[in-house]
Amino acid sequence: MTPRSPIVVSMGDPAGIGPEIILKARAELGTSIPLLALGDPGVFASTAARLGLPGPAVIDAPDAQLPGDRLAVLATPHTCSAPVTPGQPDAAHARAVTSAIETGVALCRDGKASALVTAPISKAVLYDAGFSFPGHTEYLAELTAEAPVEGPRGPAMMLSGGGLRVVLATIHLSLRDALEALTAERIAGIARLTHHALIHDFGIAAPRLALAGLNPHAGEGGALGREEIEIVNPAAAALRAQGIDITDALPPDTMFHAEARAQYDAAVCLYHDQGLIPVKTLDFHGGVNITLGLPIVRTSPDHGTAFAIAGQGVARPDSLIAAIRQAAEIAEHRG
Repeated sequence: MTPRSPIVVSMGDPAGIGPEIILKARAELGTSIPLLALGDPGVFASTAARLGLPGPAVIDAPDAQLPGDRLAVLATPHTCSAPVTPGQPDAAHARAVTSAIETGVALCRDGKASALVTAPISKAVLYDAGFSFPGHTEYLAELTAEAPVEGPRGPAMMLSGGGLRVVLATIHLSLRDALEALTAERIAGIARLTHHALIHDFGIAAPRLALAGLNPHAGEGGALGREEIEIVNPAAAALRAQGIDITDALPPDTMFHAEARAQYDAAVCLYHDQGLIPVKTLDFHGGVNITLGLPIVRTSPDHGTAFAIAGQGVARPDSLIAAIRQAAEIAEHRG
């Protein structure tokens, strides 16, 4: 599927692998998907020279003609205010990082871009510069808070890879805090959002959801914990009463093998590692992070900045390419 307007990709942390994998993704995808990078043109130019790839074409408007032979870059209002050394993060780059994200959101909201794909950021670097959001997802939710959403409002985090989709009821919380945050209402809200997204973003007419249990053997009838009886299964019953096809709590250790995965379209998982471990085991290099419940389409590669290998030319673009393709497909379904 080819979107009608470009997919925009924010550069991420300039000292990480973001610029490298964006250039490599453009080289592999060619003109199959119109791609526009957002950030500091100088960072992309120096990265391209290091990789032996064609230098970027700097354009001055998002609706300009995109070149057929190299990456197009739109300079954002704030570029890097200090030299960039691969592998050496610097809080001086924080404003350039957030400027690229803000520009991408604005272009999507104005209809000048089909979707936003975000390259990895370093939350620690942003925190040092005064960034007040837990991460990308929460920042995007704030930037789009005033825009109407078709269906339930998120954000919710879906991870996709290896033929598996998981959505998290709790995200970046300690396990102790995740347990405290888990309620029937929270589970039901995430499941409703997932059900809507599977229909409208993925084109699945009658979604089937699997619900993970919390305790070993999904509580073993209460012998190993009562959360399934008191929280998880009541949420599932309420959802089925609303016409949503969802299981009761399933034992997490038996719901991710191939035969089990064939029985559902997405799994609702209750805490971070419960969902991330199976996705990364199935497709470590090609996983995609998809934000549900926003008025714009947003995906990202399911990995970090990889400062340890930045500048060495060895970073793999697989996950970013998968994120770009997934963004294009969702944009087409929404369109």
